[in-house]
Amino acid sequence: MRRVTGYVAALVLIVLVWWGLAALIGSPALPRPWPAVVSLWQALPQLAPHFLVSLWRILAAMVIGVVLAMPVGLWIGRSHGAQWIGTPLIHLLYPIPKVVFLPVLLVLLGLGNAPKVVLIALTIFFQTMLSVRDAVRIIPAPYLAAVRAFGASRWQVLRHVVLPASLPALFTSLRISVGTSIAILFLAESIAGSSGIGYYVVQMWSMLDYSAMFAGIIAMAIMGVLLYEVLELVEHVALRWQRAQ
Repeated sequence: MRRVTGYVAALVLIVLVWWGLAALIGSPALPRPWPAVVSLWQALPQLAPHFLVSLWRILAAMVIGVVLAMPVGLWIGRSHGAQWIGTPLIHLLYPIPKVVFLPVLLVLLGLGNAPKVVLIALTIFFQTMLSVRDAVRIIPAPYLAAVRAFGASRWQVLRHVVLPASLPALFTSLRISVGTSIAILFLAESIAGSSGIGYYVVQMWSMLDYSAMFAGIIAMAIMGVLLYEVLELVEHVALRWQRAQ
């Protein structure tokens, strides 16, 4: 109940600020909240397929990014040899904005789902891999020594100590990645695409239908909230041991 009231209070604040700015600016480019909500309701049949396509792209990219990043982050975090070459590679590649690879991916993979999913997966991969690597590197040595003293194998140490220690960092990086992923998806869909919320928003903007454009923006915000809530639920289930402490 407390969570619901928090959302309600946040929505009221956003609507008030939005309404105040729209009244102050007085431009059709910033419609007031109610026309945008009405446009959202009226455009649901048209907007829903775009919403589902965008959601699928982000979910697919998150799965690919995490599946690839987890073993790499664990390996670099626990192996001195991997750190020797892995850390310089990260320092060289991570600062590059992944969105600059969009033209290359469009040439290689076409205009469909693949370049957008790969681009988002690249971003999630680096953020997740770094978070997991850093979480693993700071595991206190006495914890590992104590487990080994009881005869635990390397696999058991990984499963019962290293992997659980990396999960909080994993979920933190995924929450950070949600906003970044939606921003990159919007850019990719608006530049090269015929479907998705980014494409819909740019189409409505080109038609000067600003209320419908903001309906797309609201839909994108709803998608972000859904992703955050799903991550919260998965984290709640996966990290039960934290609440037991």
